[in-house]
Amino acid sequence: MFCQAASRAGPGPPVEQAFDTAPPGAVKGRLSCAPASGSMDNNFAGGAMGQWIEIKAADGGKFRGYLAVPKAAKGPGIVLCQEIFGINPYIREVADYYAEEGYVVLAPDLFWRLDKDVELGYTETDWQKAFGYLQRFDTDKGMEDITAAVRTLRTRPEVAGKVGALGFCLGGRLAYLAAARSGVDCAVGYYGVTIEKYLDEAAKIKVPMVLHFAAADKYAPPETVEKIKQAFKDDPAVEIYVYPGVDHAFARTGGMHYDRPAHMMAHSRSIALFRRVMGPHYDLSALWETHTMHEFGTRDVDATMKTMVAQPYVNHIPTMTGGVGHDHLKRFYKHHFIPTTPADTKLIPISRTIGADRLVDEMLFCFTHDIEIDWMLPGIPPTGRYVEIPLVAIVNFRGDKLYHEHIYWDQASVLVQIGKLDPKGLPVAGVETAHKLKDEKMPSNTLMKNWAKSEGKS
Repeated sequence: MFCQAASRAGPGPPVEQAFDTAPPGAVKGRLSCAPASGSMDNNFAGGAMGQWIEIKAADGGKFRGYLAVPKAAKGPGIVLCQEIFGINPYIREVADYYAEEGYVVLAPDLFWRLDKDVELGYTETDWQKAFGYLQRFDTDKGMEDITAAVRTLRTRPEVAGKVGALGFCLGGRLAYLAAARSGVDCAVGYYGVTIEKYLDEAAKIKVPMVLHFAAADKYAPPETVEKIKQAFKDDPAVEIYVYPGVDHAFARTGGMHYDRPAHMMAHSRSIALFRRVMGPHYDLSALWETHTMHEFGTRDVDATMKTMVAQPYVNHIPTMTGGVGHDHLKRFYKHHFIPTTPADTKLIPISRTIGADRLVDEMLFCFTHDIEIDWMLPGIPPTGRYVEIPLVAIVNFRGDKLYHEHIYWDQASVLVQIGKLDPKGLPVAGVETAHKLKDEKMPSNTLMKNWAKSEGKS
């Protein structure tokens, strides 16, 4: 399956380090050296969730790995394959991020044969060190160590079920090879470099795999991605996505090329694969209904917050109301949402679509405007008018908790229905939008003056 993934934001101005020579298995070109932000995204709970453990190498010796465990204390396993900067704070945050999604994540130190406890940042000096490690890195030995990490995960009491691989940059290549060599049950690779040099191993891959590439990536340019696509063109279990307008490392938060829309789209696709192959499986519909019950039924702020991740956010798109982070959102719920929502509010379900990590709820939102509604009609005194509007909620989950809500409705229709907007001469409608949602046979195109001109035309 080969797809183009839309992304509206392009890369920022380059902050790069040039290199003139590349070792076997490396990509010649230029490498961005921007610092990470210190958190996976602005709404990640952050904070270490893991510990260092010991992994036994197949050829003798021991090396460390960072193990992150979900709050449930059990889950499927993921071996996280590093970038060229070692098991640094960014990689540990990725591990914690996926632990919050319900996985037991092990990030093995793949540079242990070269140096002890490599943890680099993104300064020029660190980059030079990182490239030096890449020049000396033995891919075959690295794959033996990844296989040892897979074996270690399968013996851990926290791991329930299957084990997958996930990797970025150098790790994207290694995740691909893990699907061929290490006995994982699935694999996800982000902008993997030099995969095209290992396409002779494509036939060995018998497990589902997702590969993400950046359209502007010099290390995996379009002609390289096309070779990879051709190698898997007859394999429906391999999904290859290309993200327009973004560059290498678009998922590294805080990096010069970080692109949040592409990152979140890619993450959803990655989670979809892991959920489908390994689980864990959550009843997102039930989780959402519990959340809305506390919002509109029990009207319990604390119970509402308990259904969400540690640092969630809510955005009511038409009015830009809501909150980002626990404290900001709790303040919003406590003082401006729950107490200012009319008592007769009713949600009438129209449709519900459930994916791997999100739910789309289409409904009619019905209420009497008998109180100033801070979040929907801020600053407008109650009019006593009854309102029915189509409303769509796009709800994202992280594990078994709500992560964020994007809520959409037609604000013009609300203003028409409460008498604050005269629809005459404007392409807007009142309660008719709700009526037509319930009955599609109602007349269409009533706001189009030109509709009559096409009468009788083929």
